[in-house]
Amino acid sequence: MIPAEILKKVRRIQIITSAMVNDIFAGQYHSAFKGRGMEFEEVREYQPGDDVRTIDWNVTARTGRPFVKNYREERELTVVLLVDVSASQDFGTRDQLKSELVAELGATLAFSAIQNNDKVGLILFTDRIERFVPARKGLRHVLRVVRELLYHQPAGRRTDVAAALEYLNRVHRRRAVVFLISDFQSPTFQGPLRVVRHRHDLIPVLVRDEREAALPPVRYLDLFDPETGEQLLVDTSSRAFRRRFARLAEQRRAELMSEFRKLRIDMLEVNTGASFVEPLTTFFRRRGRRR
Repeated sequence: MIPAEILKKVRRIQIITSAMVNDIFAGQYHSAFKGRGMEFEEVREYQPGDDVRTIDWNVTARTGRPFVKNYREERELTVVLLVDVSASQDFGTRDQLKSELVAELGATLAFSAIQNNDKVGLILFTDRIERFVPARKGLRHVLRVVRELLYHQPAGRRTDVAAALEYLNRVHRRRAVVFLISDFQSPTFQGPLRVVRHRHDLIPVLVRDEREAALPPVRYLDLFDPETGEQLLVDTSSRAFRRRFARLAEQRRAELMSEFRKLRIDMLEVNTGASFVEPLTTFFRRRGRRR
């Protein structure tokens, strides 16, 4: 039986994210992602402005009047949330852990998908595959996905994006919309990234906390790496040290963005303590216009 406390939190996230989906993202998700193809729907008479390439010449020859073929988009998609649940996700300095931000974002994407009658699947990973939930439709299924996002207890601590992408390719042969949600504190994964890019519609989501890029001037600070267990005592009163820390963090981010740009992959960036509504709305609109 699921504890009442878990059910209460799942219900809270359902209410918050469902409201966002209905009030903010209505129609934007639909226009942002293509269906699997175009399906023939009907033949109708030609009207000025119709594309001449859609003329049905057989019907036109039989009737003596021009007719065109109408098509409709096959809308049903499979959306996969490929989510990093490594130890570095349990960090946050702005009243929110990265893992909490990921759960709310993942729930919003899942509810957007089922509202459009799409399937939703989930893969949780660290340096191993932690959980695989096959893609299905329906509210009950999405609530299970939200529970896993909120309360899965990972066995691993480190991050291996390459292994997660390789696993995705094995379990999802058909094209899917894949949201890869991570802070990307991982060894190189360019090879598997290229393979997934050609098979799926891949959207990386970079999850950050401001203190991962800027240290406060508070004299001595004990830094701890939750993935490796390493500790380091640093003097943050040194302006030179803080600048070097910020420069290295920005360099890592720039390299990541450069790699995605090379493969023409759209990246979404979200930050703890800040609403993800605006970046997600902007992303949906940009994708919709590009279509």
